[in-house]
Amino acid sequence: MGRVLNDPLIQQIGEVFADLQEPVQILLFETRDNCEYCEETRRLLEEVAAVNSKVGLNVYDLEADKEVAGRYNVTKAPGLVIAARDGEQITDYGIRFSGIPSGHEFSTLISDILLVSKRDSGLAPETRNFLKALDQPLLLQVFVTPSCPYCPRAVYLAHQMALENPRLVLAEGVEAMEFPDLADQFNVQGVPQTVINSGAGIVVGAVPESYLVNEIQRALQN
Repeated sequence: MGRVLNDPLIQQIGEVFADLQEPVQILLFETRDNCEYCEETRRLLEEVAAVNSKVGLNVYDLEADKEVAGRYNVTKAPGLVIAARDGEQITDYGIRFSGIPSGHEFSTLISDILLVSKRDSGLAPETRNFLKALDQPLLLQVFVTPSCPYCPRAVYLAHQMALENPRLVLAEGVEAMEFPDLADQFNVQGVPQTVINSGAGIVVGAVPESYLVNEIQRALQN
C-alpha cells in the first residue's frame, strides 16, 4: 500500500513544523467495525507524525480502550484528540476532530498541531476574558466537508476557544458526510455549520471571532 502523502507535501509540512515549539500528542481512536476511513486516517497521521519528533501518535481502539475513550469523551471513529505532551504527561485542550482530516481539513490538522505546540490560543483579549469567565460547559461542534474551503477557519476558531478554557470548552470538527445521522440531527444543509451546546445555538458560515462570541453568549442564556 502506497503512502498517503507525496514527497513535496511532506517537505512542505517539514518546513511548517520547523516552527513547532512544544511537543504535541495526537490520540487516534479507531474501530474494526464499519469504519471506512480508520485505516487511511491512521496511515495519514503516522506519516504526519514521522515528519517531526515533536509530534507523537497514540492509536486506540474505541471498544478495547473504552476507558481511555471515555476519559477523552470520544464516541466516534475515526476520532482525533490533539493534545499537548510534556514528558509522559498528556494535557487535553479539548481539541477534537471526528472523521478523516482530508481535503481542506488537512490544513486544519496541521494548524491544530501548530496551535497546541504554541500553547497559546491567539484570540483577542476580550474573547480570552469571556472564555476564562465561563461558569458552564460549552460544546462547539463544527460540521465540515473536505471540499469546503471556508471550513478550516471555522473549525480552527472553535479549537482556539477550547485551548483558552479546556476545563469547560470542548470543540469538535465533524466531517458531515462520515456522520450523516448527526448532521441530520442538527439539520446541516450548508457547511461550515457550528452547533453550540447541542442546538442551543447554530451559526452557519465562517464568521468573525466576535460574532461567534455573541452567538455563544446568546445560546448560553437559553
